[in-house]
Amino acid sequence: MRRLGALAASVVLLAAPAVASPPASAVDDPRTPDALRAEPAGTRIETVDGTGVLFQYDHVVPSFDDWDAAEPTRDRISLDGTWSFRFDPEGRGLSDGWARPDRPLEGWDTIRVPSSWDLKDTPGFDGYDGTDFGEGTAFQDGYAWYRKTITVPRSWNDEHVRLSFLAVNYRSDVWIDGVHAGAHEGGQTPFALPVDDLLRPGTEATIAVRVDRRASFEDYVGGTGPVTDRYAVPWKPVDYWPYAGLTRSAWLEAVPRVSVAKVLVAAADGVLDARAVVENTGSRPFRGSVRWDPGRPTGGSVTSRPVTVGPGETRVVRAVMRIPRAVRWSTDDPRTYTTTAELRTGPGTSRRQTVDQLSTGYGMRSVDIAGALLQVNGDEVFLKGLNWHEETGRGGRSLTLDEYDHELGHALDLGVNLLRNSVYNRHPYAYDWADRHGVFMMDDTDNMWLNTDQQRLQTASYGLSRALAASMAWNQHNHPSVILWGLQNESEIDPDGAPVYRAWLRDMKDAILALDLQHRPVTWASSTTDDPAFDIADVIGFNEYFGYFYGANEDLGPALDGVHARHPDTPLLITENGSWSYLGRRGSALDEGTEDWQAANLESHWDQATERPFVAGYTYWVLKDYKQRAGYNADLNGISVMGLLGWDSTTRRLAYDVYRDVSKTHDPAPSDRKAAP
Repeated sequence: MRRLGALAASVVLLAAPAVASPPASAVDDPRTPDALRAEPAGTRIETVDGTGVLFQYDHVVPSFDDWDAAEPTRDRISLDGTWSFRFDPEGRGLSDGWARPDRPLEGWDTIRVPSSWDLKDTPGFDGYDGTDFGEGTAFQDGYAWYRKTITVPRSWNDEHVRLSFLAVNYRSDVWIDGVHAGAHEGGQTPFALPVDDLLRPGTEATIAVRVDRRASFEDYVGGTGPVTDRYAVPWKPVDYWPYAGLTRSAWLEAVPRVSVAKVLVAAADGVLDARAVVENTGSRPFRGSVRWDPGRPTGGSVTSRPVTVGPGETRVVRAVMRIPRAVRWSTDDPRTYTTTAELRTGPGTSRRQTVDQLSTGYGMRSVDIAGALLQVNGDEVFLKGLNWHEETGRGGRSLTLDEYDHELGHALDLGVNLLRNSVYNRHPYAYDWADRHGVFMMDDTDNMWLNTDQQRLQTASYGLSRALAASMAWNQHNHPSVILWGLQNESEIDPDGAPVYRAWLRDMKDAILALDLQHRPVTWASSTTDDPAFDIADVIGFNEYFGYFYGANEDLGPALDGVHARHPDTPLLITENGSWSYLGRRGSALDEGTEDWQAANLESHWDQATERPFVAGYTYWVLKDYKQRAGYNADLNGISVMGLLGWDSTTRRLAYDVYRDVSKTHDPAPSDRKAAP
């Protein structure tokens, strides 16, 4: 049991003390000393009735599984569409009252939500011509403001109202009618602000969002003067494009004062373990039941469990149900089901009635480590993987569903069974797609290229790395496609035994372990095959570029053997490998930059990985050419040419056909691989 506003002995993981949102007049630079004591959402994990529950803004982090449709017990106003918009390069919007509804909109423009402001006015953004690189809103950093006025339904008078965003990059501050509602940091992670105390049902409300994107460089064309922020994640320029703004959908939702905030499920071996997180934001106690429907095709029976929730409390209601006709989710047969938790009034009322309900999709499958084997449903799997970036030249990081289908459809054509979400969480549709199509996912966080000072800061006080890892595990918990959690990418390792690095990784892994009922393996993409924290990993993951950045192609095999010798009971996963080529340039396999050279490198690394029985997978970098703002590719309009496909996501390189046609070269006899007893 957990009471709002109180920290009980049930706390299992606590970030540095949360900072209450200051009034609008006090919100200036988000990097004020008071604001730096902890990441702004106040993320923490508490054990409630034996289950880890994630809290932000002193409320349960709600489900985003229903991102595309409201439940019948709830009401929702979509905020997608046209917003008023204005850049604020001098940072005067706050002092000039731009968040206040009585301030006129003279000098404002409009923008579509969701979208990336990078494409608002950037000549030649889509294509390899770098003539205009460095010009336009794609290089507009700092503050920008969004404003939208809506009418709040009168029926919301006694409802709990949340303002939800699927992504705002990078930092956002939100106001309702000029009153600061909260702030969020982390550009690819959904969040929901409680705002019922700031609304007056039956009247208009003005929502204002100030978005802050840190500059990457002082000079983009030359790639000079990198701009850093030791509290941010990532804290310095990285080699993917930081698309800015309200890049995914937003909505305002009213739910009952007592509601099912989240449903967590774990299904394996004909049994469904389902847990409903029930939150009471009202002033009266609630007594009733949670009625579970495991899904008709599963053969499971409807089950009810009693629940009593006091004012300001959270309870977790658990039901363990047999689902005898459920078919295991697999890449060959990605069968999914829907379970619904229905919150009903209990004894003492004239009639039972539904107060709230929440549904979630799920699949019955297990993920295990047995010695050096990675197993799904008890069977060894080899991961033929692919890294991908979520972007198009038309919409930046704001893809249409048709664009997702096109981009991800290449994975099916290539025969890929793993997508690595390098290096940030994706739109919920991507996980739904993977569930339906039977493609595994390694989910990932924004913890890229952090150095030792940032790791120490994140672990000791600020807590954003931990919050990102916890949010990933909480938000994607129920997706059967997600079989691996990724913590970080190529971050610095401090010398002398790496105590800071190890503590940082352990802190994030502990957060995931506190939340994941499915006990999925945890890994990361190390920059080295000699990572001193590999003993913490359930699956050893590393990026390798032998024959490209260093060494020769044939050095990979001995490096793999060395990792296995040091960690004989842990599976190995190559999380990145690749090289580059100029699109359409052919020649000898020895000629750097030709499609033939790129394809030959791929074949060499694939063969060395797949002939070793302790290697659980190989993940190619990258599906298609991708954008980044570093000046070293300014002549190509900031496009890195490492893809199997060109930037248009259609033109194939030779490596595409090679990767589509490769297969495992080693099919071990049972005696070659022995599972741990």
